[in-house]
Amino acid sequence: MFTSGDAGFHTNSVWYDDGREVTVVDAQFTPELAEQVVADVRAKTRSPITRVIVTHPNPDKFNGLSVFHRLGARSIASRKTAQAIPEVDRYKRAFWIGVAKAFTAETYPKVEPVQDTFDGQTTIRLASGETLTLIELAHPGVSSDQTVVRIDATGDLIVGDLVANHVHAWLEGGIVDGTPRPDLAGWQDDLRALPGLGHGLVYGGRGEPGPVAEVVAAELAYLAKADAIVTAHVGSASRAELTDPAKQQAHFHAIQDELARAFPDYKDPDLVGYGVYGLVLSKLR
Repeated sequence: MFTSGDAGFHTNSVWYDDGREVTVVDAQFTPELAEQVVADVRAKTRSPITRVIVTHPNPDKFNGLSVFHRLGARSIASRKTAQAIPEVDRYKRAFWIGVAKAFTAETYPKVEPVQDTFDGQTTIRLASGETLTLIELAHPGVSSDQTVVRIDATGDLIVGDLVANHVHAWLEGGIVDGTPRPDLAGWQDDLRALPGLGHGLVYGGRGEPGPVAEVVAAELAYLAKADAIVTAHVGSASRAELTDPAKQQAHFHAIQDELARAFPDYKDPDLVGYGVYGLVLSKLR
């Protein structure tokens, strides 16, 4: 597992070496970070990187695809995730260039299309004869579409940001029709499906891997608490302030602070401040 630094939001890319080839899951936020994943793989194995899997359509999962394509690796995602990427890219590009001003039009990563897609479920046979099973979950989860990768030999699950083990969650939701649309009930249902899919460790988009039952229980408890805190805050604040760009940030940071107090050992509370606007606005709708 490779974990990026602050510039990549501490995102995990999990890679599996069967002794003959390497499969990478999630491509990082920038090509520079994807290059670091490649360097990590090359420092630990001589097996070539032959594929990269995208678990869901968020930029820290797909912006680095160009690096893997240049290596000759094939990219794969569910058809729904692949179709969602261009819209998410437009939305995020506008934010990072026009609002955050962290990039220019020239420096923001240029996303490349996913090469291979599937619907529902597919099994990949590796060069060793081992298999990976890709399972598209029934609900949107953390984004508008969610794939779980099962390492069939071990029962381990790689789940992207569906799980952030002892790390605060990204509560924006999937980008659909240019609008963030979180679905916490669907996310919770997807989490409850995980014990039926694998019996080993769960590798999330952030945080350390952990046993499936333990990780699922913790994430369900976190989402329930986050939902209660946001619901209470929306009920006590004015719609005008929650929708006014000049005033809403104070409310988002107040929610962040309350969640940080509720989960004092969880890392990266800033993720709440940046992402909770999606959950807040959905409740106003």
